[in-house]
Amino acid sequence: MSNLEFLSELGIDDVNLGGFSTEWFGSGSDLESIAPSTGDKIATIRQCSSGDYERIMQDTSNIFRKWRMEPAPKRGEVVRLLANEFRKNKTSLGKLISWEMGKIQAEGEGEVQEMIDIADYAVGLSRQLYGKTMHSERPNHRMYEQWHPLGTVGIVTAFNFPGAVWAWNAMIAAVCGDVMVWKPSSKTPLTAIAIQKMVNRVLDPLGWNGVMSLLVGSSRDVGEMLIHDRRVPLVSATGSCNMGRKIGEAVAKRLGRSLLELGGNNGIIVMPDADPELALRAVLFGAVGTTGQRCTTTRRLFLHKDVSEEMSKRLVKSYSQINIGNPLDSDTIMGPLVDGGAVKDFENALDIIKKQGGEILCGGNRIDIPGFFVEPTIVKANLEMEITREETFAPILYLFEFETLDEAISAHNSVDQGLSSSIFTRDMQSVENFLSHAGSDCGIANVNIGTSGAEIGGAFGGEKDTGGGREAGSDSWKAYMRRQTNTLNWSDELPLAQGIKFG
Repeated sequence: MSNLEFLSELGIDDVNLGGFSTEWFGSGSDLESIAPSTGDKIATIRQCSSGDYERIMQDTSNIFRKWRMEPAPKRGEVVRLLANEFRKNKTSLGKLISWEMGKIQAEGEGEVQEMIDIADYAVGLSRQLYGKTMHSERPNHRMYEQWHPLGTVGIVTAFNFPGAVWAWNAMIAAVCGDVMVWKPSSKTPLTAIAIQKMVNRVLDPLGWNGVMSLLVGSSRDVGEMLIHDRRVPLVSATGSCNMGRKIGEAVAKRLGRSLLELGGNNGIIVMPDADPELALRAVLFGAVGTTGQRCTTTRRLFLHKDVSEEMSKRLVKSYSQINIGNPLDSDTIMGPLVDGGAVKDFENALDIIKKQGGEILCGGNRIDIPGFFVEPTIVKANLEMEITREETFAPILYLFEFETLDEAISAHNSVDQGLSSSIFTRDMQSVENFLSHAGSDCGIANVNIGTSGAEIGGAFGGEKDTGGGREAGSDSWKAYMRRQTNTLNWSDELPLAQGIKFG
């Protein structure tokens, strides 16, 4: 990686190809950040210890008392300034995300655009944190509800979206009056540090240091402290279903709240009347984008028997033309997997696929070059293959053939996850069946677009083992606040509800 000016632009200096060190607040053990495209170390970062964690929590608790009393539109003005900082650094931060995580630069910059979009959304939201008014049954009484900040929100993010998912939570929580402690993935700590530097450049001069804090450390150490800490009323966590079960159980034991965005096993149904070119493009981006490492990645494709053969041939041909390589090269379509462990998971899944009777139509191999590159893979599958019910975080696409829409929907809904889903059709009956109560059981159901690329205006999240959480738009802001019902008596009497007479 010869051109690293973007790191200096982000305020990260003293970088060389052999890696560099930074004492980012921590006094704990060292953590190495690895470039997926080469396998080389790019940074050594000092992690937080238990003592660092306690200092962060105390600072956070102190600033919350002041931040919660700042009028919400004023909090929105702070977020507006953050959005401007993200805009200024969009290209540089997008390159860093690509370098450290492995997604192509277009996707890296797209992720920063999500950060900008959610910040802009939150600015408007700061003037729309509405409560309801209700009519009281008692004379000269008024009832209404209002929303108060929760306190400290713990944000746990995954490597695949090292900036956007934090922003989904942090921008909304900020205008709601909360303060945040962010534990990023240990696979992408440098991106988190760059973002925190941006935050500090905006918040520190305004006197809001500590509203958004960073906690680089292992799940075993500071992560465990965060999820068990009663001072953290809400933990918003993105990751695997197994991780979500652990966090959800820990938070529930202390009667806290958890907002879980977990795994997806997303499917697209292609009907015989679908636009084949539209469907092909959607499947390609959905299955290959981010090297199959999105929670919304298309992993299962249900093809009607009348179009199955032709669509399969077109997909195999398109896969053979995918340019794989350095994610910072403009002509690259697919970058590497995030690390050697992800490559091993890919290889193990292929072994199981072969044992369970899957037919590999293309791909299926590791690419023998430096870095963690694999071939995007298409598998002709059947519903008896247990591996197809699991989420392998890699570019593996399973093809199934069906005869009726009811059959396809049933197969689609048969897995434990329920995040994103799509149907391609021009028939309104098929559309309405797919979107009906008996249709897709996912939190996201699309028509004639793919499973990836959600906009921030709608609530994002899924059902079943996906965790049930909702982030970003719609009324997702309510997860970051506590509801309070208020009754005001402006009479000289004290009537009781339900007409009760007492005394």
